[in-house]
Amino acid sequence: MEQARVGIRAYRGGFILIAAFLLVALILPVSAVLWQSFLGKNGEVGLQNWAKVLSDPEFFALLGRSFLVAGLSAFLSAVIAFFAAYGLTFTNINGRLKKGVQIVLLLPLFLPSITYGFAVMYSFGRMGLVSQLVGQPPFSIYGFAGLLIANVVYTLPPAFLILYNAFAYVDRRFVVVSRVMGDGLLRSFYQTALRPTLGAFVSAFVLAFFLAFTDFGIPVSIAGQYNVIATELYAVMMGAIPNFGEGAVLAISMVIPAAFAVWVLKRSDRLNFRYSQISKAAPLENKTRDRAFLVYFGFLTLVLVAIFAVMFIVPFVENWPYKPNFTMRHVEEILGDPSLWSVYLRSVMVAIISAAIGTAITFAAGMIKARSALSPAARTTMDAFAMVTNTLPGMVIGVGYLFVFSGTPLQNTLAIIIMANVVHFFATPYLMSTAALSKMNAGWETTGLLMGDTWWRTVRRVVIPNALPTLYQMFETYFINAMVTISAVVFLCGTRTMLVTTRIKELQYFEKFDAIFVLSLLIFFTNVAAKLLLDRLAEGKKVGKPRAPEISSGAAGRPSAATP
Repeated sequence: MEQARVGIRAYRGGFILIAAFLLVALILPVSAVLWQSFLGKNGEVGLQNWAKVLSDPEFFALLGRSFLVAGLSAFLSAVIAFFAAYGLTFTNINGRLKKGVQIVLLLPLFLPSITYGFAVMYSFGRMGLVSQLVGQPPFSIYGFAGLLIANVVYTLPPAFLILYNAFAYVDRRFVVVSRVMGDGLLRSFYQTALRPTLGAFVSAFVLAFFLAFTDFGIPVSIAGQYNVIATELYAVMMGAIPNFGEGAVLAISMVIPAAFAVWVLKRSDRLNFRYSQISKAAPLENKTRDRAFLVYFGFLTLVLVAIFAVMFIVPFVENWPYKPNFTMRHVEEILGDPSLWSVYLRSVMVAIISAAIGTAITFAAGMIKARSALSPAARTTMDAFAMVTNTLPGMVIGVGYLFVFSGTPLQNTLAIIIMANVVHFFATPYLMSTAALSKMNAGWETTGLLMGDTWWRTVRRVVIPNALPTLYQMFETYFINAMVTISAVVFLCGTRTMLVTTRIKELQYFEKFDAIFVLSLLIFFTNVAAKLLLDRLAEGKKVGKPRAPEISSGAAGRPSAATP
């Protein structure tokens, strides 16, 4: 009974610590943004900031442009991802080719969004790689067209992941049933592919829209004069004469689509399609369909490779595109700069610490949600925090930290950047931990107590080892996101705390694109190496049966819960 009380006290203490951290690191900054929006220049409280912003026609023009670009790019990325996931699931294309297509579709995840704009510029711009090979595009790449292309590339990987996972649970036997019933091609496609994944399609669209609407990296690199809400917020907050009141109003306006996104996702739950059982039967033979998807995948691969190939070309030529002679001079000069390596190592250190702290906090929160006996209100609180962090734009977090922590010892330190990363990327690792912990045997802790083990030892020797694959994946998610993020940290980094992504933004002003692409490649290869290592560790821990408590002799001759 005493050890059971120890477990309860541990969960209660963990809940208090996590709730206190998130109140300070999340709720307080968001509240500060809201409060600042009602403060006038002389400290008076009122609606003058809101009145000024809402009476400005340019504000609604900004919102309109943001909604147009985000909505159209989200729809296109969701459609492209849908057919990519369908082709990988419902065709008999060679398995190695399918694996290669998956890798190509997910490669953009390892790059910061600010790089997408520069890559599109150097691919489709007037002197871009694609323009040099096939001719000038019939549109200007700066502004709407560039934003659209870059946002589709940016949002395609997460949309694909959602839909590909959904197609994994579609029963392919219903294709045969549809054929037997005499359904036409379109009706069969709707009943066997579109209808079962419609909920996932809506989720993919909402996620893509939210990412495109709140992103700062792509607009700042390629939007030109086509201002959107994210670039305007940065200009108002970090301009020569900052206007914090109006900036707070703009920040709050970015949260509104997030709230709408949560409502849409809740409503889309009714679209989810469930089978009583799932068959992994091979797809029906159809040579025409398979050839069509080979062309589709070839086109997707060609476009993505063409966009990002410039990163592997521009730094290695003398002067693109006028002197395309191979040279290592630019790379040697860039990599020979000691300040670059200090920024890079700082970024890796921040990513590792963010991942370690974030993984520990989200795993503890998952334990409280999935395995504790605390009140439903306490467990639901963890879900509420996750929902808020999942829908809160990174720029709003950055602005909130600017308001709350300016003038404190945390200002212009790595600690505030790490704290922002932990909060910003809380949702996905938390959901991963709750999903894994809820599937484990709910009686392990009780069994350990009956065997005479302490609650702490059972968690350390049974629960954590069984959760190691998920822990590695959680760490990976935090690390990669911390390496590529810019939206929140752009407000928090100073000269002493500059990261690679904010260094890229600085280099933009000096038009040092060779250095920009080299830094992007450093981030890319670092993230790929981290993923390969952590995936290998996670796969190694999945081999064998789940570890469960068994009786073993402890040092004092008493039973203990041990892992085989």
